Amino acid sequence: MVYNTSEIRKGLKIELDGDVYTVVDFLHVKPGKGGAFIRTKLKSLSRGIVIDRTFRSGEKLGRPDLQEKRMQFLYSTDDKFCFMDEETYEQTFLTKEQLGSSRGFIKESTTINVLIHNKNPITVELPTFVELAITKTEPGERGDTVSGGTKPATLETGAVVQVPLFINKGDVVKIDTRTGEYVERV
Repeated sequence: MVYNTSEIRKGLKIELDGDVYTVVDFLHVKPGKGGAFIRTKLKSLSRGIVIDRTFRSGEKLGRPDLQEKRMQFLYSTDDKFCFMDEETYEQTFLTKEQLGSSRGFIKESTTINVLIHNKNPITVELPTFVELAITKTEPGERGDTVSGGTKPATLETGAVVQVPLFINKGDVVKIDTRTGEYVERV
């Protein structure tokens, strides 16, 4: 199975040179002379690198053989994250490079989708929003709040996000996993 270049959109997963990429950004270009083409930014799901690739209009793109498995995050070591299949209880390890920025939003005992390509786990798909507790933040400064001031706060997973001045240690906040931004206090 293949995709046509007219099907390119943000979030589409394609197979290119034996690796699976997701489309981060794209632009259809129709020059005055010559054929149309599509400029894309692609992020490797297994390595986390971003590449620029241009495709001619009408070119065929590989459709990856991806499976999603519900797995529970058990624990992490210095550079490995252990997930357990909820059906077979088999344990699978992913590296911090494979997880990328997602690792800052996963807490122990959380169930998430792990993407598997050719029987190898390559990355995770997080829910759009997660609720995490603040473990460390400076007290809010009184005064200039007209500008909607923010301050850094450390989440229970170790990730640091910008939060409004009224958020304190111990508060639970909702975070958008796509952007890593604060949404609201829970």
